[in-house]
Amino acid sequence: MEIADFVKLQTQVLWAAFAVAVAFGFIAQRTHFCTMGAISDIVNMGDWTRMRMWGMAVGVAMLGFYGMAWVGWIDAGKSIYTANRIIWLSAIVGGVLFGFGMVLASGCGSKTLVRIGAGSLKSLVVFFVMGFAAFATLRGVLAVLRVNTVDKVAFEIPAGGAIPMWVSSGLGMEPALAGLLLAVVIGGALVLWALAGREFRSFNNLLGGLGIGLVIAGMWWVSGHLGFVPEHPETLDAVYVASNSGRMESLTFTAPMAYTLDWIIFFSDTSKLLTFGVVTVAGVVAGSFICSLIEGSFRWEGFRSTQDTALHLAGAACMGVGGVTALGCTVGQGLSGLSTLSFLSMIAVGGIVLGAIGGFRFQMWLLDRE
Repeated sequence: MEIADFVKLQTQVLWAAFAVAVAFGFIAQRTHFCTMGAISDIVNMGDWTRMRMWGMAVGVAMLGFYGMAWVGWIDAGKSIYTANRIIWLSAIVGGVLFGFGMVLASGCGSKTLVRIGAGSLKSLVVFFVMGFAAFATLRGVLAVLRVNTVDKVAFEIPAGGAIPMWVSSGLGMEPALAGLLLAVVIGGALVLWALAGREFRSFNNLLGGLGIGLVIAGMWWVSGHLGFVPEHPETLDAVYVASNSGRMESLTFTAPMAYTLDWIIFFSDTSKLLTFGVVTVAGVVAGSFICSLIEGSFRWEGFRSTQDTALHLAGAACMGVGGVTALGCTVGQGLSGLSTLSFLSMIAVGGIVLGAIGGFRFQMWLLDRE
C-alpha cells in the first residue's frame, strides 16, 4: 500500500465512522434509548421495557461481533476490552463514579450528545466539563493519581480478558468458534428475553434494540475490518487507521470527548489528526439534530436553577473522571465492551449500575430535604 492509498483509506474510515455515529444519534433520539433512563424506570416504576431494549442491543452487538470474528473479518482479541490485565478496582471505582455522575447530569455521555443535538444548552455545558475532567484523568494531574492508586490493583489472566478466550484455552477450541457459540447462547438469550416482554414489542423499542446493536457491530466492522492495515506504508507495522487507542474500536464517548476538545483547541497543530473518536462525537450530535428537526422536537433548554447547574457540573466531572478510570462509559464498557464478553466490562457495568442507584437515592434525599 502506498502512502496516498493509506491517506485515502483513512478518509474513508472517518466518513464511515461518522455515518454510523449519525445513525446512532438518530436512533437514540427517536427511541429515547438511554441507559440511565432504563435503570431509572426499574428503580422508580418497576418498568423493564427500556432495559429490554438495552439488553437486546447488547445481544445483537454480541452476535454481530463474534459473527464477524468467526468469518475472519475482525480479530476479537484486538480491543482494549480483552487485555490480560484486569484493573478491577479501577473498573469498580470508575464505574460507580460514572453511574452517580450520569444521574446528576441527566444522562450519560451518549445521552449528553443526543440532547445537545436536540437543543439542550445545559448538556453542552456538561460536554465541556466532562471532556475537561476526562482529559485531566487521561493525561493531567488526575492521571498521575489514577495510575498510582486504583490502576495498581489488578490481576492477570493469561488466557485473556474475554470469556471466549477462557473457554478456548480450557477446551482447546478455536477462539473464533468459542466466541460464536457463546454469543449465540448469551446474546441470543438476551434478544429472546427482550422479545418475551409483550409491552416491549413496539416499533420504537425494536428499532432501539436492533438498531443500536447493529450500530455497535457496524463500528467494529469499520474500525476492525475496513480500517485495518496489515502493513503501514512507512513503518510496516499492522495498524488500525484513525484509532486513538491503537487498537480496534467501537463506540465510546468519555475519552473521545476529551480528544474532541483537544482537537478543537489545537486545530492548527498539524500533529493533531482527526480520529475515529472525534468524528463519532460529531456524528451522534448530527444524527440527533436531524431526528429532532424531522420530529419537530428540537427545543432550546437551559438550567432551571443554581442547584440544577451545580448538580450538572458535579455530575459531568464525575462522569469524566469515572469514565476514563473505568476505561469506558455505558456505551463503551456497556454496549461495546459487553459485546466482546469482556470480564472487565462486566465489572465496570456493575459499578455503573451501583453508582446510578446511589445517584437516584441522593436525588430522593434532596427532594425530601426540600
